[in-house]
Amino acid sequence: MGRQTNSGALTESVFYILLRLHNPAHGYALMKDIAEMTDNRVNLGAGTLYGALDTLQKKNWIRQLDNEPQDRKIEYIITDTGKKYFELELIRLEELLKNARTVKEKNNENNN
Repeated sequence: MGRQTNSGALTESVFYILLRLHNPAHGYALMKDIAEMTDNRVNLGAGTLYGALDTLQKKNWIRQLDNEPQDRKIEYIITDTGKKYFELELIRLEELLKNARTVKEKNNENNN
C-alpha cells in the first residue's frame, strides 16, 4: 500500500535550519545564512526560529554546543538523529524531483 499519508515531510524552515546546522551556528547566523542561501525568499523571524530550535532540541535533532556559553550567543549543531531525518527528507525530495521530471518529459514527448 506504500508509505503512510503523513510521510514526515519537513517544513522548508526546518529543512534549512538542519542543513545549516551541519556546522555550528547561533540564532542570528542561522537567520542571516538561510536568508542568503535562499536569496531572501526564506526569512526566519526570531519567534519562528527560536520556536523551531526549541522543538528540534526536544526531538533531539539538534543540541546546544555549550550549556553555559560565555556570551549570550548559544550555538547549535545537528545531532545524529537530526542527520537521519534530514537524509530521509533528501530522499523524499529527490523522489519528488525525479517523478516531476519524468512526468514533464512524457508530457513534452506527447506534445511534439
